[in-house]
Amino acid sequence: MGRPVAVTQGDPAGIGPEITRAAWRALKDGGPVFFVIGDPSLYGPDAAGIAAPSDASGTFQRALPVLPSRLAVPARPGVPDGRNAPATVSSIERAVGLTVAGDACGVVTNPIAKSVLREAGFTHPGHTEFVAELTADLPVDGARGPVMMLAGPSLRVALVSIHLPLREAIASLDAARIQRVARVTNEALKRDFGIESPRLALAGLNPHAGENGHIGREEIEIITPAADALRADGLDIAGPLPPDAMFHAEARAGYDAAICLYHDQGLIPLKALDFWNGVNVTLGLPIVRTSPDHGTAFDIAGKGIARADSLIAAIKLAADMGRRRGV
Repeated sequence: MGRPVAVTQGDPAGIGPEITRAAWRALKDGGPVFFVIGDPSLYGPDAAGIAAPSDASGTFQRALPVLPSRLAVPARPGVPDGRNAPATVSSIERAVGLTVAGDACGVVTNPIAKSVLREAGFTHPGHTEFVAELTADLPVDGARGPVMMLAGPSLRVALVSIHLPLREAIASLDAARIQRVARVTNEALKRDFGIESPRLALAGLNPHAGENGHIGREEIEIITPAADALRADGLDIAGPLPPDAMFHAEARAGYDAAICLYHDQGLIPLKALDFWNGVNVTLGLPIVRTSPDHGTAFDIAGKGIARADSLIAAIKLAADMGRRRGV
């Protein structure tokens, strides 16, 4: 049996604790095995404390393995408290550290509230950048990320820009960044997804992919030169393609991942197709990191109605990626 997956606590006032319990109930008989780093009080009678990740496999069928990380104050569902921010951050740091040490095959991060963490001094835009910083001194097999990919049963999208206002995302667009994202994605599809000869599709920016410069010149001046350079280096990449015509079923059959230029260009089709089963994957890291593709959902926390589908998919994908890396 391979090493377990390390799951972080996330914001203790969000839906993380209840979807983690639900994920354990769904996976306890067939796996993959995981443990959560968090305050045992969040997980109720389903939980059993463990002293080390190696204890998870012997515990998993009878109880949710919890590696204790205490909160500063009791959590109230739906009411985030900045005093618990250090415990949220510590859970991420410990999960990454245990994975780097080889005690876990990958990290799955439960949702955090970035506004709550920022008030406590957290300076990173999100998990993606934080995990990248924590592993910055470690070698990467291939091109270095981080690159954010959203992966679902019907579509994978990798993003050239992530959490930027649209105006800034367009202004920051350059050929070098497009090429880096495409190279990281191409290598990750081989290493982490088992696709021997990846096929990529590069989205255009403007309506009709610019229509030969009549509706914007970014395709001519930035995007097409990037695609041409990638093709010259042997990558199988189509585009730039009109964004409104590249996500229907017949079009998706022609590629393994889409390279999208800004956040909503990729996430709108992904969530329209695979809302419950989308997984956030960070590509180009020395460790495996996935996450459910949703937020803390404070408005429904503690009501027993949160769905664990995306977290379950994230745990399964992390275990698969770890297996392919031989962890």
